Amino acid sequence: MRVLVTGVAGFIGSHLAERLISGGNEVVGVDSFFDYYPKRIKENNLKRLLGESGFEFIEGDLAELDLNSLISRVDAVFHQAALAGVRSSWGGMFGEYVNNNVLATQLLLEASKDKDLKKFIYASSSSVYGDATDFPITENSPQRPVSPYGVTKLAGEHLASLYYTGYSIPTVSLRYFTVYGPRQRPDMAFHKFISAVMNGEEINIYGTGEQTRDFTFVSDAVTANLQALESGKPGGIYNIGGGSRIILSDAIKIIEEVTGKTANIKYTDTQRGDAKHTFADISKAENDLSYSPSVNIRDGLSKHFDWLLENKELYDQAG
Repeated sequence: MRVLVTGVAGFIGSHLAERLISGGNEVVGVDSFFDYYPKRIKENNLKRLLGESGFEFIEGDLAELDLNSLISRVDAVFHQAALAGVRSSWGGMFGEYVNNNVLATQLLLEASKDKDLKKFIYASSSSVYGDATDFPITENSPQRPVSPYGVTKLAGEHLASLYYTGYSIPTVSLRYFTVYGPRQRPDMAFHKFISAVMNGEEINIYGTGEQTRDFTFVSDAVTANLQALESGKPGGIYNIGGGSRIILSDAIKIIEEVTGKTANIKYTDTQRGDAKHTFADISKAENDLSYSPSVNIRDGLSKHFDWLLENKELYDQAG
């Protein structure tokens, strides 16, 4: 099978493309190298892929590429590309979020209308739920984003549903719950926390540290994508979580154990757009996709730490 992976130089996209290649598939990968974080990090993510005979890389903006021609050459689409980050989505950057997260998604769907795709898999986010009050969160829980980023991801979901209803494109939306692991973006919490502890620097915790998160290791998120390709129900939406939730302060204790160092914690004000708690009900993904997360938080953080040790110079250069 030949598949398109957008955002292929990113955190999840690069892992997904590698798994697809190892499974005997051909991958056409697209990335614009949007400068949300240093290009050298994304180039490093691509190192293994660029040596694979079944991998074709296209650098470009989805809004400017010939998507009709591109999608005509593939059997399925994994739309991982997005401008991420909750806090930076406020204010003047919002137009970039609309262009990258909403317009690009609509253009891909429009180009997919008359194609015989096996699946169009859209990477969504638990941010669509906002501050949930009932747990665990099901796919039918209220969707009330508390950040502009969450609004754009929910808009992408609605577009996917519309194109499934209107044009029978076999879309599947995966709502990721806080994915972490090797290659995680440098602005994300675990990357920042582990790096700070390694370097003896201060960790900034927004709020009391009692907020909870459902953390999902990257290999589990990749597995969910492959399972969605095979057995996701067209038009379906699935929570993809790690199988349990943990208090943030307890996660930091695990980081201390993994690194063998003590965290220097500074508590600061809660930030706009941060949900207080997340906890995914993954029973729908279990039933339809046979999804079962396999990496627990301790093992996942250990793998994340090992990756940062091996790539410390790269990320130190990134600031």
